[in-house]
This record gives sequence, structure tokens and C-alpha cells, in this order.
Amino acid sequence: MVESAQEELSALAAIFCGPGEWEVLSHSETDGTVFRILTKAEGLMGEDVPLELLFHLPVNYPSCLPAISVHSEHLTRAQSMTVKEKLLKQAENLLSEPMVHELVLWIQHNLRHVLNQPETGSGREKCTFATGTTVDDGLWMTLLHLDHMRAKTKYVQTVEKWASDLQLTGRLMFMGKIILILLQGDRSNIKEYLILQKTSKVDVDSSGKKCKEKMISVLFETKVQTEHKRFLAFEVKEYSSLDELQKEFETAGLKKLFSEFVLGLVK
Repeated sequence: MVESAQEELSALAAIFCGPGEWEVLSHSETDGTVFRILTKAEGLMGEDVPLELLFHLPVNYPSCLPAISVHSEHLTRAQSMTVKEKLLKQAENLLSEPMVHELVLWIQHNLRHVLNQPETGSGREKCTFATGTTVDDGLWMTLLHLDHMRAKTKYVQTVEKWASDLQLTGRLMFMGKIILILLQGDRSNIKEYLILQKTSKVDVDSSGKKCKEKMISVLFETKVQTEHKRFLAFEVKEYSSLDELQKEFETAGLKKLFSEFVLGLVK
């Protein structure tokens, strides 16, 4: 991560210093930094609307836009998506410079106006290179591996809801102790799914207490190629044998993916 981004993180920690206002959720040299900011903004009726803003700064930020996720019990899912779209649109005007604090200030002052506007469709993450050209990421695919699900019914319902809300298709696959999630969709929506997966209390621990998912791994991520099947829906499927699971991957044009990443999970 570039020096300006590191300085921005230090400044944000100092600015949002109230109880629970700031939390770094993950940081790595390859995936960048994910953090949460809790703030408030004026709603349609002049009321305070609490906002939970999740930012994922990739390693090449601020040359690349951050992934943003918006949550609030006072907003519908559609309203939260609209706020996210407006923040990303605003971020395009700030590209190549630290922008998170500016974005938070902007939504604090503009939430009421944003909620008054018609809802927009889902946006796409864009990355601007030194030439000034903008590249649209298009349809992407990722394969995730979960170690276990203790509260399976609730967990599955949550995954289905996230996939539906983010317009992602694919499969949640169970074969013995193997649990895989194959997602297809807009790359920025896949990144938002990963943020939700890693930051929400989606399962329970051994004592039955709600907990975040800490044992998830991204096995593979790629832009969807011509030989790959386009999934039309998100489905939950259980397989009785490895051959049956392999057939699912082969039908989807993912034979090589199965051989390289899934076979190694079988013990």
C-alpha cells in the first residue's frame, strides 16, 4: 500500500476515535485493507440515520477505487445500494488521491438528497491506469472454501440472501465435509459479498455464540471466459460423491479448476 494511503488510515483512526466508530477488519500486503466506519447522516425526515460504511482499499489504492459497502437498519437494501452507487460515483471524482474522509463527509451532508433520488442499477468497479483509460471489470467468477457451518440452516439462508441482494449467481455446494461457494457476477459485487462474509456474524462458535467467519479461503478468482457456463441463478446443492461434484464443474466448463483447487481438499 502506498504511503499516502497508510497516512490516510492513521488520520481516519484519529478522526473517528469515538466508541465503535473505527475498526480495521483485515490487512494484508496482497489484498489491501478492509475497515469499518460508523457514522450518522440526516435522513428524509431530518432524523439521524446510523450508517455502517465498509471500505476495502486495494493495494494500488488510490489509483484504483475502493470497494464500498453500506448498511443501516434504517435503510432498505435498495436504498443502501443507491447510497453505495452515489459514493462510488463521487469517488471517481477523487481518483488518485486519498478519498475516504471526503466520501464520509459527502454522505453525511447529502444522504437526504440521495434518498430523494430514483434508485439506480448496480455499478461496476473501475480501475484507472496511468494512461487515463478506464477499464470495466465485467463478469467475474470466484470459488470460496468454507471450513464448516455449525448453524447450517441460518448460514445457508444468509448466503442466499446476500447472493440475491448482490445479483450474484452460482452454487453453494456440499459434498461430505467439503463446502464450496462458486459465485458469478459483477466484480465489485463479489468483493462486497466477501466483505459481508468476513465481517458479519453469520455462524456460531462451539459454545453457540454468534461469530464471524474466520475460516474462509478464496481458492480462485478470474474473469469469466467464453468456455465457462453462465449460471442463471444461485442454487444450493448437495452431492453424494466426488464424481457427482466433478461432473458439476465439468458441465460448467471448469474441469481444470476442479483438478487444481478442489481435488486437493479431499482427504
